[in-house]
Amino acid sequence: MSIAIEQATPARTMRAWLELTKPRIVLLVLFTGLPAALLAAQGHLAARVFWGAGIGIALSAMSAAAFNHYYDRDIDALMIRTRTRPLPMGTLTPPSAAALGLLLAFVSYTILTVFCNPLAALLAMANIFYYAVIYTIWLKRRTPQNIVIGGGAGASAPIIAWAAVTGRVELLPVLIAGIIFLWTPPHFWALSLYRRDDYMRAGIPMMPVVKGEAETRRQILLYSLALVPLTLVVGFMAHLGALYLSSAAVLGALFIAGAVRLFRSPSTPKAVHLFRYSIAYLFVLFLMMSLDAWLRLRA
Repeated sequence: MSIAIEQATPARTMRAWLELTKPRIVLLVLFTGLPAALLAAQGHLAARVFWGAGIGIALSAMSAAAFNHYYDRDIDALMIRTRTRPLPMGTLTPPSAAALGLLLAFVSYTILTVFCNPLAALLAMANIFYYAVIYTIWLKRRTPQNIVIGGGAGASAPIIAWAAVTGRVELLPVLIAGIIFLWTPPHFWALSLYRRDDYMRAGIPMMPVVKGEAETRRQILLYSLALVPLTLVVGFMAHLGALYLSSAAVLGALFIAGAVRLFRSPSTPKAVHLFRYSIAYLFVLFLMMSLDAWLRLRA
């Protein structure tokens, strides 16, 4: 499949640089780190630490995204969903994406070290390496468990945020990260059910391609059933109130219901609906967690 090289106007070039950082994913990453920072603060969250952690985590996520664009440019050109990204379109060159990734990693490390602590900075750098090398380069194209493995990188923001505030890694932020880890497979496998041909064309061994759609729907349901109880466990362990716990219960019930409907009566519209709902689910869940934690901080 040939991709037309796009003429790079200044406006398009600026959008392309922004696109390399995957801003929507970065926003979601920040949302998942926020409640961990608020809970870790226990009523005393310094502004420099709060902003340093947020900016440092965002920049580390942007760095990982740029490296992902750089390495995956060949398969991105083969997939309908990704073929208009800046590198397949020729708007930016591969070396520029790699350079952006290195620059963002350096700035992230510097900010987290100066405004937070070295542990948070090292965790952020380890996460970039995990996502860019272990997931993107090593395992994404080799195993149908690629999304499960990649979920470990996507779940790191609560741990980094907690470490930025406390200088430690403890059980609660690991469990908060576990929510994202368990959410990632049903989210992406729902996408892969209706983008199966894309992944086949690119030679990526996603679950529907390798194990079949029936097994993928079963795995979506199993992960959903594991996810929802963990969201409630986190609420009780963090001593969150009715605002979060009721939200987690209702949102989780709807998530499981969507997974059950997809399992029992497979269809593309149901897969699309579950994928889209999963995005709203995580945003609202962590928004409620953040609001509840903020109310605790002000109490």
